[in-house]
Amino acid sequence: MARLRAGLRPDILLVIDAAYAEFVSKNDYTPGIELVDGGDNTVMCRTFSKIFALGGLRLGWAYCPPGIADVLNRVRNPFNVAAPSLAAGVAALEDTAFADLTKTHNDYWLPWMQAELAKLGLPTTQSVCNFVLVQFPKEEGRTAQAADACLRAQGIITRAMGGYGLPDWLRITVGTGEENQMVIAAIAAFQASWN
Repeated sequence: MARLRAGLRPDILLVIDAAYAEFVSKNDYTPGIELVDGGDNTVMCRTFSKIFALGGLRLGWAYCPPGIADVLNRVRNPFNVAAPSLAAGVAALEDTAFADLTKTHNDYWLPWMQAELAKLGLPTTQSVCNFVLVQFPKEEGRTAQAADACLRAQGIITRAMGGYGLPDWLRITVGTGEENQMVIAAIAAFQASWN
């Protein structure tokens, strides 16, 4: 990102989506704070919808230079965030134990899910977020679309990635331990139906 930012003209705005920053433990990761601090054309966006589990509130924030904040404040609707949402955001920031517990849970279950999917012969990306992308074969009846339909019939909702240019992939969110085991068992049963 630093190289990208260094190559941008000053009139081009770099917006960094750091929605999953709290999940990342890698030493080489940065959410972009230093890039915002180092110039006038960078914004870092964050959200309360991921590690804080407050997606329904549509609550987030931006770290940006004062000039950009001024423009954002002039174009936003008045009272664009409800007082209860603001109160929930403050409470979430104060409840560090919840965020820590969520991170610990994810740090256990994400690699577990990746390993179980690998045992089933399904490639995954090396995610650092609270979801895994899993690739399905292209053969009829074994596709991501077929898997998605099978899982939905069992009440398991995944996200098809075709709209993102990944037609053979599904996005599976890390859930509770029971939910994670259920989705792996359902995928294994889906594969067993291939024979």
